[in-house]
Amino acid sequence: MKILIVDDESSQREILNDILEDAGFQVKLAASGEEGMEVLKNQEIFLILTDLKMPGMDGIQLLQKALHLNPDIQVILMTAFGSIPSAVNAIKNGAYDYLTKPFNKNDLLRLLQRASDKIRLIIENRQLKDQLLHNYGYHQLIGRSKSMQHVFHLIDKIKDVDSAVLITGESGTGKELVARAIHFGSRRKDSAFVALNCSAIPENLIESELFGYEKGAFTGAVRDHAGKFEQAQGGTIFLDEIGAMPFHLQPRLLRVLEEKKISKLGGKKNIHLNVRVISATNEDIQKNIKEHKFRIDLFHRLNIFEIQLPPLRERKEDIEILARHFLDKFVSRYDKKDVILTSAAIQELSRYDFPGNVRELENIIEKTILLGEDNRITPESLVFSGKIDSMKLDRNEAETLPQMEREMIKNALQMANGSIKKASAHLGITYKTLQYRMKKFKIDKKAYKV
Repeated sequence: MKILIVDDESSQREILNDILEDAGFQVKLAASGEEGMEVLKNQEIFLILTDLKMPGMDGIQLLQKALHLNPDIQVILMTAFGSIPSAVNAIKNGAYDYLTKPFNKNDLLRLLQRASDKIRLIIENRQLKDQLLHNYGYHQLIGRSKSMQHVFHLIDKIKDVDSAVLITGESGTGKELVARAIHFGSRRKDSAFVALNCSAIPENLIESELFGYEKGAFTGAVRDHAGKFEQAQGGTIFLDEIGAMPFHLQPRLLRVLEEKKISKLGGKKNIHLNVRVISATNEDIQKNIKEHKFRIDLFHRLNIFEIQLPPLRERKEDIEILARHFLDKFVSRYDKKDVILTSAAIQELSRYDFPGNVRELENIIEKTILLGEDNRITPESLVFSGKIDSMKLDRNEAETLPQMEREMIKNALQMANGSIKKASAHLGITYKTLQYRMKKFKIDKKAYKV
């Protein structure tokens, strides 16, 4: 392990150099914070041992600049007894730890060993993530399973063909990500990708949203409006939840697909289209056809190519890489540092069936990071249940995350009549974890027994 020692006293640098070289470290020396930064700019170093009080750039300033250069760097401060408050404040701002002078050799080496172990874990996790994404990533899609590799292969085959694509799969499997991967991997990538969720638009508005309208076409049409098809000219339109398309509009959509032109509501001119159509559904379209809810001719027009997305429970080998991807995403979003996903937590995730698929895994990782007690994600700290989302919280009474967590626990205990076992099951956490959090928030279960 390479270490940078920064101290303005030459005798101190020499002593530390001898101790650490004997312990197996590769030592680099700097007589000032400025000199130390020059070393960091030219060499990859993850561990710094620096004096707190130095002329010019002091240890705190060096810490800030080093972390800006490399957020993974671990900085240990050496300080006199009277400067301990400054060192403690530095830990709050990203330092690994501090040593109070005079310190003995064994204390120094133990602390450096702990810091080195942490660095190795960070580097291993980063290398694993980079390797997995390099080998198993496709645009924003991630998967090393055979089924997902097959999906990537299909996308490659059809991305530059203008034929319609139907993406099928359960809710939460990533159908829109597949549609985006097709578009942004194709020659249409520099033109618009326009998405419309057919189930989210009121039935009386979906026609005008799709095809647009001209001024005066109906009451309230005070200006011309370009519909989704027109907005997608030269690019791709993605019709999500196509199974929810109102039956009376399906003939018009079929005609647009066949003739490749539209006319706006209230308009007389035809607009010729250069648009690729990708649609998706989590419904059983064949069943809808038999029940006369979906036209068979429209289905065949939309389904020139079909991509079936497997549920997460059928590709469990993808759970680890997805979990690590979401970990990085939310660690960055919530400004967390050095959060580690343990192998035991990955095994626990792999035993779960994920009825909500990839979207549920993403939610679990996000909640776990937000509610975590430390920087290690263990099986006990995983927050599996989606029930937390549905619990009614008074946001005026619970404006901060700890307050929200406290209210969640109180609500769960109230619903469970004070039973920790039932409340923990409702929250999707372990009995032990709930006990810990009740102790943390000074919550007594007796107050909730009927």
